[in-house]
Amino acid sequence: MPTVALVDDDRNILTSLRIVLETEGYLVRTYNDGASGLEGITSEPPDLAILDIKMPRMDGMELLRRLRQGSEMPVIFLTSKDEEIDELFGLKMGADDYIKKPFSQRLLVERVKAILRRSAARATEPSAKDKTNILERGLLVMDEERHTCTWDEKPVTLTVTEFLILQSLAQRPGVVKSRDALMDAAYDDQVYVDDRTIDSHIKRLRKKFKVVDDNFDVIETLYGVGYRFKE
Repeated sequence: MPTVALVDDDRNILTSLRIVLETEGYLVRTYNDGASGLEGITSEPPDLAILDIKMPRMDGMELLRRLRQGSEMPVIFLTSKDEEIDELFGLKMGADDYIKKPFSQRLLVERVKAILRRSAARATEPSAKDKTNILERGLLVMDEERHTCTWDEKPVTLTVTEFLILQSLAQRPGVVKSRDALMDAAYDDQVYVDDRTIDSHIKRLRKKFKVVDDNFDVIETLYGVGYRFKE
């Protein structure tokens, strides 16, 4: 039974989401501020966390920053309509997705299911024949079954969404992938995301690789078209 952590200072949201997620078969733990959320998630790591941005004691951005110091667990942000900048900043920090308030509970459940399916697929123990399922492109090595990635033999830790986007680009070097194509690679068909979500994940990918190689430049932007992995 997958475990979901909900962190929000709105008790109505905590109660309603807990009910709908438990109805779907998830074990749900709730926290009403960022500090208690950090303590609970750190001591009992869930399979996925849903974080509000504006909370007392510690906001969602700081909570995500601290969680990312030791975990790449999937994270979904809940944001208000006037928090567009926060949404994009959150994605740059490593959130997998965000949903605007007020939101459809069914939409949130579908996004939780989609992210957990992708995460579970990456965690599946490989069979003997699958152990050769490794993508190599120059200095880049991606092991799909183990969900590992290295650049020039240095490890680069990626979220599930980041991994899928990079994998889609690296599978066909030189081929331009539109934002729609990258959305299809990283998200299920029933999950809607906009162009800025993909752009933010690309920026986050570049930032992570530049940490290990300041000259990293293999992800090219073709303005108005999309992205490609250099041949």
